[in-house]
Amino acid sequence: MLLTGGRGDGNIPHGALLVEFAEAVLDSNEQRLSAIQAEIRAKMGDAALVDAAAIAATFNAIDRVADSTGIRIEDAKAEATADIRAALGINDLAENRGEVADPRVRR
Repeated sequence: MLLTGGRGDGNIPHGALLVEFAEAVLDSNEQRLSAIQAEIRAKMGDAALVDAAAIAATFNAIDRVADSTGIRIEDAKAEATADIRAALGINDLAENRGEVADPRVRR
């Protein structure tokens, strides 16, 4: 669990529950997500669940837009993902388009 301010709630009401929701959205456990959705509805209301889902979707969309524009990833992220990008052939895809996928290589 993400710990912010030592409490895991970001110092906001229901923050820990919202962090759990964000983690569940990224997880593949449908039962976990359903349980957290129900808890948000019970504690915060339907509108809060809609808002939380919209925020999660927006972050997903922003990330995809950034990726599709070719924005280079930070050096730390490039290093952390080097092996998986190589294994998946992602670097080869970019090189085939005449680009360099590794942000550490500057033109």
